[in-house]
Amino acid sequence: MKVLIPQPPTTPSFGPAYSNFQVDSFKLMELLGPEKVDPADGKLIKDKLFGYSTFWVTKEEPFGDLGEGILFLGNLRGKREDVFAKLQSQLVEVTGDKYNLFMVEEPNAEGLDPRGGPRVSFGLLRKEVSEPGPTTLWQYVIALLLFLLTIGSSVELGIASQINRLPPEVVKYFTDPNAIEPPDMELLFPFVDSALPLAYGVLGVLLFHEVGHFLAAFPKKVKLSIPYFIPNITLGSFGAITQFKSILPDRSTQVDISLAGPFAGAALSFSMFAVGLLLSSNPDAAGDLVQVPSMLFQGSLLLGLISRATLGYAAMHAGTVAIHPLLIAGWCGLTTTAFNMLPVGCLDGGRAVQGAFGKSALIGFGLTTYTLLGLGVLGGPLSLPWGLYVLICQRTPEKPCLNDVTGVGTWRKTFVAAAIFLVVLTLLPVWDELAEELAEPLQLYAPVEFVQEYSACHTRRKRVLVLKRIWVLRRLFSWSLCLDDWISISWLMNNLWVIIHGCGTEGSSGGSDTKLEKKKMKLG
Repeated sequence: MKVLIPQPPTTPSFGPAYSNFQVDSFKLMELLGPEKVDPADGKLIKDKLFGYSTFWVTKEEPFGDLGEGILFLGNLRGKREDVFAKLQSQLVEVTGDKYNLFMVEEPNAEGLDPRGGPRVSFGLLRKEVSEPGPTTLWQYVIALLLFLLTIGSSVELGIASQINRLPPEVVKYFTDPNAIEPPDMELLFPFVDSALPLAYGVLGVLLFHEVGHFLAAFPKKVKLSIPYFIPNITLGSFGAITQFKSILPDRSTQVDISLAGPFAGAALSFSMFAVGLLLSSNPDAAGDLVQVPSMLFQGSLLLGLISRATLGYAAMHAGTVAIHPLLIAGWCGLTTTAFNMLPVGCLDGGRAVQGAFGKSALIGFGLTTYTLLGLGVLGGPLSLPWGLYVLICQRTPEKPCLNDVTGVGTWRKTFVAAAIFLVVLTLLPVWDELAEELAEPLQLYAPVEFVQEYSACHTRRKRVLVLKRIWVLRRLFSWSLCLDDWISISWLMNNLWVIIHGCGTEGSSGGSDTKLEKKKMKLG
């Protein structure tokens, strides 16, 4: 007689340490997650593609954000570019248009490849997993709404540039943080026509920027998404979010497309900036000039020094400076371009650094950039809103290229390094050694006790230390305004509020000049 012995229950494949709820959760994640590589296809690809003449596979690991692919590790048997091209053509013959093959650096490699360069691995992902999806109707609607808002913010910037001509109640509402009751907005309608040239300049820079991206992407057969413009009344716009809608073939393509947009936007911006400087110093164009605080030119080391060399020392040290609206448009365009070229996340600068120097270098550049933005060293009062924008929308690095190993060459690296250097000069405020030369307008907005302490200093080192303390107070004041309402209060208006309420001049340039003369001190 056969005795049936009861068998113990089968242990789930997830292991005995997990509860039934956790097992169900894992199964649900697998069901809802990206489709994985078919094991049969993986074995077929390993047998048909890899071998002694191409790449000898020694190990397999999960590949992709959620482990939905296969990473083949092993030893390269030829020149990496030739082997990769051969494997790609064989992959199409074996599986059709079903998978994408990536050549990446081997993770945790102990040394370099005997043939030179880093050790490589090959990753396999399904096309529907690795390639971006098509643009949806809702994305088109959102892009259109953001573009309309950007037009509005650009026009508002043009109106704000005429601050010396606006009605007093409008100026008080936009510059005084304690003002609650909004004025009649119909008072702004007469100033819209004169605000359009500046708005056209800001929008032109944005469009040039995006056209540069598309012109660089078209020959490479890389698809780009529609641009999602980000409105901001301080600069007119923070630029646009443009996504890659196809996988980049190599890192050189990534660098070229990433740099094309900022270079196109910067070329137009600098042209307007230069023409605006020439018109600002031309007596025949005096009727088109607008008054802005001289503190505006202390926000950028590069642009401030160029402006000072063109407009002269006396003009730059008055309470307000008469400049042409084209100069404002160029300044805003160059500042926006510089912000977008910061080497962090998937900004243009982050993509360029990742393509030129690798993802590891981007991590180091990114941490440095976040630190400088957090301390207000780059971008001044705009550092906080820009840092928040990047953390929310642009913090994730770009996905790897198909060939993510082959370098970009010396000249592309040089271009990227030069661009980052110019970005730092553009976003770095004027201080330290140059602070003493610009001390007079700085003292105008400092508390009286600091002015007295500055006067009592007899050595250059002590004077610079006092100026640093004044600079920190101004930076904290600007940050408090950004925290209170960083969307609706522009940097230009913040500085103007300091002039009007701190000096009691009611916005007149003559009163500011009088105060400046009273507080002027001899240096050295």
